[in-house]
Amino acid sequence: MLQKYRILGKKGEGSFAEVLACQNLRDGQVYACKRLKGDFTSAEQALNLTEVKALRRLNPHSHIVQLYDVIYDKRSGRLALIFELMDINMHELLHARKRPLPEFRVKSYMFQLFKSLDYIHSNGIFHRDIKPENILIRDSLLKLADFGSCRSMYTTPPYTEYIATRWYRPPECLLTNGYYTYKMDIWAAGCVFFEILT
Repeated sequence: MLQKYRILGKKGEGSFAEVLACQNLRDGQVYACKRLKGDFTSAEQALNLTEVKALRRLNPHSHIVQLYDVIYDKRSGRLALIFELMDINMHELLHARKRPLPEFRVKSYMFQLFKSLDYIHSNGIFHRDIKPENILIRDSLLKLADFGSCRSMYTTPPYTEYIATRWYRPPECLLTNGYYTYKMDIWAAGCVFFEILT
């Protein structure tokens, strides 16, 4: 499936995908490979995946993780997405520290996060899973990742009721039958703000 790339090791795993570090055999560049766990019946179905369509629409942007390649293996039905490789996610960064981040760093990260949200919302997309694990960091640069749960703002609710990670889920997701909007991303960003301050 990944003939162009050599797998270097596992970076993480979620419910729907595993993330691997891989190296392009042609130029030696190292990337992140998100290998989806589900099977796809055709390349067209894989390319119509919400995450792929959203990232193609949003890229490039300085605060959205860059999608470089989409690899569909017809024989196995598996799909791999090749992204730029970032150093760490916000969750890992916070848990590696003994004390909270300095306020200037929190201010910088939150500014970048809100820039990414403003950009995706102005492009008609809401993320629906803002949390530290989906916020990637390289040095002082922040990028929003994992658009696997995103939706178009122009579709009509009700949406999936059980969405977003519990600790970042807004009241309208808990108290309505799927009637929520892009504002859920702002609520979740506020939860992230509190978490990285404390």
